[in-house]
Amino acid sequence: MASPVMIAAIFALFLASSTLASTDAPFIVAHKKATLNRLKSGAERVSVSIDIYNRGSSTAFDVSLSDDSWPQDTFDVVSGNTSQSWERLDAGGILSHSFELEAKVEGLFYGAPAVVKFRIPTKAAFQEAYSTPILPLDVLADRPPEKKFEWAKRLLARYGSLVSVVSIVVLFVYLVMSPSKSSSAKGSKKRR
Repeated sequence: MASPVMIAAIFALFLASSTLASTDAPFIVAHKKATLNRLKSGAERVSVSIDIYNRGSSTAFDVSLSDDSWPQDTFDVVSGNTSQSWERLDAGGILSHSFELEAKVEGLFYGAPAVVKFRIPTKAAFQEAYSTPILPLDVLADRPPEKKFEWAKRLLARYGSLVSVVSIVVLFVYLVMSPSKSSSAKGSKKRR
């Protein structure tokens, strides 16, 4: 469940984006996600994806992404790179980048936001934007194995009676509203 601080931060971000989007400049918003994937060999991989949005009204040029928050003594890069660059990001556009890491050390990991640098034609200096931070990752932690269909059982236990009632009502409405084949056949015989 989202904390009140997180909700307030997201609300402030939307207010700022709507205010800044009215100016004639790019407004960069970056969203970073990380998910843990346990392999059968006991190793654990971290899949990281970063989406960069231009919510402004002009193009950002020489866009570069750098995510150096993954220490080399804790993670190995398995696929992709932790940095990427693009020539431009048009207004209303999106860029996506992903990479995968393999964890070497057990423990709780707090990742820092990724840094996005870009150039505005009216300014000589590069501008910086930061991605959203990720939630702490409990890397290589002992977790009980997930039981398949547990979530389905919980949903069925919680909402099963509601689904049954709605299904019966929908079936009843369908039967009342659809003409039966026997009455349409009788009607066609009487007309002859």
